[in-house]
Amino acid sequence: MSITKTTIIDQITVVENGSVFYREVTRILEDGNQISQTFNRSGLVPAQDLTGVPANVVAICNTAWTAEVIAAYQAAQAAAEAARNSA
Repeated sequence: MSITKTTIIDQITVVENGSVFYREVTRILEDGNQISQTFNRSGLVPAQDLTGVPANVVAICNTAWTAEVIAAYQAAQAAAEAARNSA
């Protein structure tokens, strides 16, 4: 009987504001047959520190997070903060 554990990124999504969401799946296999599967989801916002993030997710972030995307995201966050403070 051989039990193995594999963990992979099976989904990466970039949404309109530039945020990147990814899903990591961990599978437990016994003699090649899957006996368990769990998911972990994470999200990143434009210009966020990518330390410790999987390399394939970093590559997507570096492509999606252009200077324009980062500026638009930061402007939207500043506008939302200003709206909250004026209420």
